[in-house]
Amino acid sequence: MPNLVNASLPRALRKTRNEAVFTALSRERRLNRSVRLIRYGMVKKLLHTRYRVHDLEKTVAFYKDILGLEEVRRHTSGRGSQLVFLKAPGSDEEIEICKFDGSGPIVVGPDLTHLAFEVEDLDKFAKHAASKGYQLSDGPHSTNGGRIAFIDAPEGYEVELIERVGK
Repeated sequence: MPNLVNASLPRALRKTRNEAVFTALSRERRLNRSVRLIRYGMVKKLLHTRYRVHDLEKTVAFYKDILGLEEVRRHTSGRGSQLVFLKAPGSDEEIEICKFDGSGPIVVGPDLTHLAFEVEDLDKFAKHAASKGYQLSDGPHSTNGGRIAFIDAPEGYEVELIERVGK
């Protein structure tokens, strides 16, 4: 059976239409190839977040004693940075605490960055932190999924605490 759509178009229009279709298909193939290249070149997972500090030991003590993080490893980098890696229970991502005086002063701007941790009981956490000399800096506040509060690490980095309802 003849293709009536093609037969009804003049030859010049069929050629123009075919070139347009070919161009569109070629463009789609190029885009698909680009997407494949991007997809296969993407990162696999987040490994760590770095915070630079002046007082390494005070900051590490905060994360271990107040938040309950585990020290995973500690070393000095090739350029002389003192590095401590910490990890929260149940988490793969690490936090890198770095002391490198050669980088100049550390300025932690307000509301610039923060880490967020899930806690079982926000009230118990607040009592524990207060007993060690650290008060909540904000909250607790109710949210749709529970409650949140904030506490400041020794050098001013903000830490969010999240208590989820029903978990």
